Amino acid sequence: MSLTATDKNINAHVIKLLREKSQAHPSAIRQEAFEFFEKAGLPATKHEEYKHTPITRELENNFSFADPIVLKKDTDISEFLIPGLDANLIVFVNGIFSKSSSKISSPDSEIRITDLHSAVASDTVAREHFAKYNPGKSDAFAAWNAAGWNDGVFIHVPDNTALSKPLLLQYINDATAGEIIAVNRNLIVVGKSSELTFIEKYDSTGDANHFLNAVTEVVVGENAGMNIYSIQNDTGNRYLFAHTEIYQRNSSRVNTYTFTLSGKVIRNNLHLVLDGEGIESHMYGLYLLGGTTLADNHTVVDHRKPNSFSNEMYKGVMDGSSRGVFNGKIYVRPNAQKTNAFQANRNILLTDKAAVNTKPQLEIWADDVKCSHGCTSGQLDEEAVFYLRSRGIQSETARAMMLYAFAGEVVEQVRHPALRSYLDDIISERLHKNF
Repeated sequence: MSLTATDKNINAHVIKLLREKSQAHPSAIRQEAFEFFEKAGLPATKHEEYKHTPITRELENNFSFADPIVLKKDTDISEFLIPGLDANLIVFVNGIFSKSSSKISSPDSEIRITDLHSAVASDTVAREHFAKYNPGKSDAFAAWNAAGWNDGVFIHVPDNTALSKPLLLQYINDATAGEIIAVNRNLIVVGKSSELTFIEKYDSTGDANHFLNAVTEVVVGENAGMNIYSIQNDTGNRYLFAHTEIYQRNSSRVNTYTFTLSGKVIRNNLHLVLDGEGIESHMYGLYLLGGTTLADNHTVVDHRKPNSFSNEMYKGVMDGSSRGVFNGKIYVRPNAQKTNAFQANRNILLTDKAAVNTKPQLEIWADDVKCSHGCTSGQLDEEAVFYLRSRGIQSETARAMMLYAFAGEVVEQVRHPALRSYLDDIISERLHKNF
């Protein structure tokens, strides 16, 4: 891939950072990712996977790539917590684990949480799974992460264990003193016949620009279940690359929920590998965008074995000059007979300046399958709005009710009561006022 002059500048900055990190923490995985990044560089707008999301240009224009600012002081996180949610808490501030703010109340018999650096060096389970399904071999931002991650955690739920409390991973960028560039990596292994609810939440304080590159690898064991929530409601100058790689074994169950409600430029990669029989996977997404926010959701579902089911539903509402991108891919391998796979993307545009690019893709190499996809983009049903107004409901309230009904199909899928209430309040308030 040819690079523009602009791309060469930012790539030089990142290569310098990655070279320093690889020398400080040498490993074959870091070196392989560094070599990939050095050859490929960050994606320009001609790159097929990023043609609607100029995140490289945005980073070039808005970051100096000076020495990162890491705050050693304690950070007050109370304003970022979810009301009524009793959860185990892991906090990263500017990409660095905050021991003073984190709190794990579940016993060691239910969950084991360790520093990722230590885990990949000495833990048998972590060493077996770390970077086994390495996304750094195909995506430049994931390669940046694989070569240059600074901090992270290894989370292990042993066999036959249902974690009694959710696990909340709270990312906070404190950009009061200057720009922040953080690179985090996490590994989660859920043992056989175990259950885990995992929540990622992104927030910030301060006015400077901040970019987080976060990769999370998840292995869900046989007959295990996992609910994964991502809440992106940072109103600051948030630039985010979030890549989640999920590997499922026989009879496992996974539900993912991605809520993108605010930010500057957000790129979400969600990859599921269904490498077993009897697997069930559900992916839900909701993006409510206003101003000039750009949110790009790229999903991949890879069916590798027979008799599994996947269902995907992403919905978007675009206001102002915001832009949404959805690219969903479903692969059905030759051995994956009796696969059921469904995908839907629905969008509402509230202004003439708002836009969405949606691209569903199916690649099927098996003949005994049920697969379908669909995408729609349009405006509010004005006849329905008129009907509500004829019943004495004000125009703004009628429109908000229509939008809430549209978004509610995703929110109602949330299984945790406190989390559903929290999201319901945010979304309802958001829809009852201008974006």
